[in-house]
Amino acid sequence: MNVKILCLVLGLLAGGIVGWLTRPQVAEIRLPGIDIKLQGEGPRGGLTSEQSRHIGLAAVVGAIIGLGVGFVAERRR
Repeated sequence: MNVKILCLVLGLLAGGIVGWLTRPQVAEIRLPGIDIKLQGEGPRGGLTSEQSRHIGLAAVVGAIIGLGVGFVAERRR
């Protein structure tokens, strides 16, 4: 299997796990005169959009780092 692809997938998984573990628990909506805070998970047990964005961003960063590691590992062969 290609080392770059393997490192990319591992980085994506690691980033997703780190994003899930570090997701914000409080989502705030601020409008003039109204301040709404959502605790925990969103409606019907799902994630809020802020939590999903956080997890996705961490997964993308992990994938980029994994791809970089894959390029370095393949170059050293």
